[in-house]
Amino acid sequence: MAKEILIVDDAQFMRTMLSKLVEEDGYKVVGEAVDGKDAIEKYKELEPDLVTMDITMPEMDGIEAMEHIKDFDPDADIIVCSAMGQKPMVVDALEAGAKDFIVKPIKPEKVKEALANILG
Repeated sequence: MAKEILIVDDAQFMRTMLSKLVEEDGYKVVGEAVDGKDAIEKYKELEPDLVTMDITMPEMDGIEAMEHIKDFDPDADIIVCSAMGQKPMVVDALEAGAKDFIVKPIKPEKVKEALANILG
């Protein structure tokens, strides 16, 4: 059975691009979320195998959402996505439990590599 992934990003085009890359690699996108609060609700509802989490979002940022998800499921696998200039935020995300990070603009090979490293 294909591993299930939740895509979290406030930009529709990023969710669409990530969904396409994930599905090309044989994984199943089980849901999309537009902000941190939405991500927490969808994670609890869908219990995906992995989450791709944007850091900078309205309502609740990705780091705070990740902390809530980790409280709910300490074994949650989360890959954070951030723009080049957000290195301190990436460090914060990794310290909060992210398994990997992808730098925007996204390179398809980096997405595939991160997914393979975590999901096997």
